[in-house]
This record gives sequence, C-alpha cells and structure tokens, in this order.
Amino acid sequence: MKKSLLGVFFLFGVLCASVDINNASVKELSSLKGIGETKAKLIVKYRKTHCFTKAADLMQVKGIGKATFKKNRGEITIGKCRLKK
Repeated sequence: MKKSLLGVFFLFGVLCASVDINNASVKELSSLKGIGETKAKLIVKYRKTHCFTKAADLMQVKGIGKATFKKNRGEITIGKCRLKK
C-alpha cells in the first residue's frame, strides 16, 4: 500500500512539474509541450543576454509563439535570473 501511495505522489509530481525558464536545463525545457531540444537550446542562448521577468517573455525567443506559450503557461515559472552584468 505504501509503495502504491508513493508511486501516485511521484506520478502526480511529474505530471504537475513546473519549469523555471530562467534556470532550467535543456532537458528540463524540452519537457514543455512543443519545445524540443533545438528550441530549448534557443531559450538557453536567449537567456545568456536576457532575463525572463514574466512567462510571456518566452515568446521573445525565435520559434516560440502564442500557441506554444498557451500550451505551457501553467507549467512555466520564473526563478531568479542569474545573468551576470
């Protein structure tokens, strides 16, 4: 019973996982709907010179439009920007 309950909590956590677009790895970014490795790498490249201050800023990355943003809006979080000025 305990193992089943742990499995349910783990699965719930995976399904409801959020992605911090200021700090996520390419692998983590790729978990978003419509974001493959190529777009994830573009996000990482973009944030080397820009900080995301709101989720909608993701649409500033080439190749990411309203449709992709809307699919992922609930999964995106904005963590502390680590851009060195």
